[in-house]
Amino acid sequence: MLYVSGEISGDSWGIFAFLCAALWNLPTIPALNSTDEVGAGQSIQKTYDLTRYLEHQLRTLAGTYLNYLGPPFNEPDFNPPRMTRAEMVPSATVDFELWRSLNDNARLAANYRAYTHLLCYLRSMDGQVAKAELRKNLGHFCTSLQGLVVSIASVMSSLGYPLPSPLGSANPTWAQGLGATSPHNDFLKKMDDFWLLKELQTWLWRSTKDFNRLKKKVPPTALMLRLEARGF
Repeated sequence: MLYVSGEISGDSWGIFAFLCAALWNLPTIPALNSTDEVGAGQSIQKTYDLTRYLEHQLRTLAGTYLNYLGPPFNEPDFNPPRMTRAEMVPSATVDFELWRSLNDNARLAANYRAYTHLLCYLRSMDGQVAKAELRKNLGHFCTSLQGLVVSIASVMSSLGYPLPSPLGSANPTWAQGLGATSPHNDFLKKMDDFWLLKELQTWLWRSTKDFNRLKKKVPPTALMLRLEARGF
């Protein structure tokens, strides 16, 4: 018996009905959603790249700024004590093992708080510098650092972490300038500037390691799938 195109035999109808019944009774398959993980991986990679860029940018800026402050601040062996305003910034110089023992959320929150406060202080430095070219470089660095704060917030959001509450005022008094100062107070302010730049350098070094470690957990180019159950 010849089969004409478009005609289905009785046996074929039976097979077709069996397959339909089998498919109808299959359990619901959870949806595969990679949006969150890929988004997190991209945010982490972007933040890591930005910390590397800021590290490079700070090396140039710090050298120029310390020369602007003059001796002894531009001398290689100069290492003043941490001053009052520097104490307002969460320190990056904590014990290595203690830092590693923190979870990702705690480390990200510490990074976010530190750069938020460092940014306030750097903006106050920008307003007090006499040299136009140095002000321009500081302004550019502040813009990049603001981008890092936003980028860290994006990473925290993509990983489901809430943004931490600020440690104090969004415009702390130590970042509002000193006005007319005596030579003694001017020297203390320069020590503050020196220490804050050093603290920023340490934070960027630590952040680069943090985000390098974090991006290995959530690779940006890998297909990371999350199962989202539907109906059960």
